[in-house]
Amino acid sequence: MHTIDHSKKMIIMSAIMASMLFSALNQTTIGTALPRIIADLGGMAYFSWVFTAYILAASIPAVVVGRVSDVYGRKPFILAGLIIFSIGSWLCGLSESIVQLIAFRAVQGIGGGIIMATTFAAVGDLFVPRERGKWQGMLGAMFGLASVFGPALGGLIVDRWHWHWVFWIFMPMGLIAFGMIWYLFPSKTRHEEHTVDYLGAVLLTGIIVPLLLAFSFAGRQYAWGSPMVLGLLGASVLSFALFIWAERRAIDPILPLFLFANPTFTLSNTITFLMGAGMFGALIYLPLFLQGVQGYTAMHSGMMMVPMTLSLVGASILSGRRMSRTGHYRSLALAGMAMTTVGLYLLSLATQTSDLGVLIGIVMLIGAGLGVGMPVFTLVVQNALAHRYLGVATASVQLFRQLGGTIGVALMGTLLNHSVSRKVAEGLHTIPGTDALSPEVLERFANPRILVNPDALDRITTSLPPQDQPLIHTLIDALRHALEGALSHVFISASLALAVTVVLVLFLKDIPLRESMDIPDKVHTEP
Repeated sequence: MHTIDHSKKMIIMSAIMASMLFSALNQTTIGTALPRIIADLGGMAYFSWVFTAYILAASIPAVVVGRVSDVYGRKPFILAGLIIFSIGSWLCGLSESIVQLIAFRAVQGIGGGIIMATTFAAVGDLFVPRERGKWQGMLGAMFGLASVFGPALGGLIVDRWHWHWVFWIFMPMGLIAFGMIWYLFPSKTRHEEHTVDYLGAVLLTGIIVPLLLAFSFAGRQYAWGSPMVLGLLGASVLSFALFIWAERRAIDPILPLFLFANPTFTLSNTITFLMGAGMFGALIYLPLFLQGVQGYTAMHSGMMMVPMTLSLVGASILSGRRMSRTGHYRSLALAGMAMTTVGLYLLSLATQTSDLGVLIGIVMLIGAGLGVGMPVFTLVVQNALAHRYLGVATASVQLFRQLGGTIGVALMGTLLNHSVSRKVAEGLHTIPGTDALSPEVLERFANPRILVNPDALDRITTSLPPQDQPLIHTLIDALRHALEGALSHVFISASLALAVTVVLVLFLKDIPLRESMDIPDKVHTEP
């Protein structure tokens, strides 16, 4: 495919980036629109499942589609992903209940997972490794752009039109991308004999889904030691054991185990897992710090994320271009992981009184570090393996990042809840006069999330007599202090996870980026 003329490649890449942006915008616009959707459909108890259903469904096809597309070509799967995602989007807009919305979001997730698994690999079909860096950076930038503009667009859509249009307004972009890929993207006309590893695909799904569900439930709906969580973890472990057994006997395994004998492949996925754990685990709690500790509104905390995202986009593009220009990546990976580690550590030192400019500088440092480091590892595994494993290699990086993010969010959420509960229990009883408040009021102040709900705080304050008003403000300050300390532990944990990646990058072999599709040394790619 690398013999396609340059102008045609540019048009195909425009279609691929449009596909990625189409998927990403649908993800980022729903966040600001969801309160309006819940107000219309009801089902506040299922709020988080609108996101969880998508993540779970998107994780299922990742490695499976990546491997099968290595044999049958990327084109049919990109087209299938766009069709499934568009159908899911259309059905989401037609939802008449929260259960329907969750089910249709799962359909969207399957399509989105296929798009993710194939678009990054499609770059590898069009360009040799030495040329891929700048395009991997551009694809990563699509997520950044969606993160900047998506929330604002979601709010604008629900303010001006009905929430259904959140799911429908970007569909023309998907249709245009579909048409361009249909006509321009080359088809793979010849392929090797292939036996689909259905058992491996089922068992791999049996590992991923229960594992993600367990870590999504743990510490929230269910305790870590509950039968539900332990049962899901047990099912995942059992599926893992059966998967290893099946893959060793499969004629054409869905995830060839010998790939893990390649130190670059294994080390890169380990780094990606830890990066996902630290990155997602920290960033999901950053708005809680800005609103709960610093006292900013939801709108202002959202605006605070814009500088970080813009620095991520810029650094991602520059990092990709530098890889293509120099043919080396380890120094970029090291710089990116080190910058993110330092940024997360500095964030752990932030307090209620930290200067706004300092906070913006910290989040921009984190964004720049992620932008420099994130595009690297997809290209690293692609460069280390033969081209026929391009799809499964690319999908594995995305899967390990997703697994790391889900597990990191759950573990850091548990750390946050345990730490803040202890600090609140210690702090509330040391404040004089709290015994005069009702147990109901004190119970409300035992949950720090009340700090991000100004309406609830106002209702509590106005419901109490004037003489108790100073005490309430003292309680709020104590709660902010407890949340500040707990979030400091979260950010420290995230920085430690990233610090481990810095050490691991030192052991990453800096294999020069190839200037051909084929890898001459088969020792590193075959059993």
